[in-house]
Amino acid sequence: MVIKRGLYLIVGLLSLLLGVIGIVVPLLPTVPFILLAAFCFARSSERLHRWLMSHPWFSEALNNWQTKGALNKTLKRRAMIMTTLSFAISISVVPLIWVKVMLLVMLCGLLIYLWQLPELTD
Repeated sequence: MVIKRGLYLIVGLLSLLLGVIGIVVPLLPTVPFILLAAFCFARSSERLHRWLMSHPWFSEALNNWQTKGALNKTLKRRAMIMTTLSFAISISVVPLIWVKVMLLVMLCGLLIYLWQLPELTD
């Protein structure tokens, strides 16, 4: 049981780190890593789980997702805009056409996923 908790803790810390890095790195998704960190912390460290669930950057979205299975309409819109901007920058910087096409396909897939997420009415 100790090994299992330790594994969850390590995966949770790595996920949190990748999620925070994903805030500034265009192609690294933030939300899935933060959700994975919350999942892992819930199974390994009550203190870290409580900290993450009350963190000013993540608490509202995590609590809405956990209790209602939905995102705030404003947060969802902001995520779609920031995703589009970061991919647009990446597409404009990359010189290879096949990479541009791949990024565009990834952008479309991610936007479709975000668009289909349930949203809370304000």
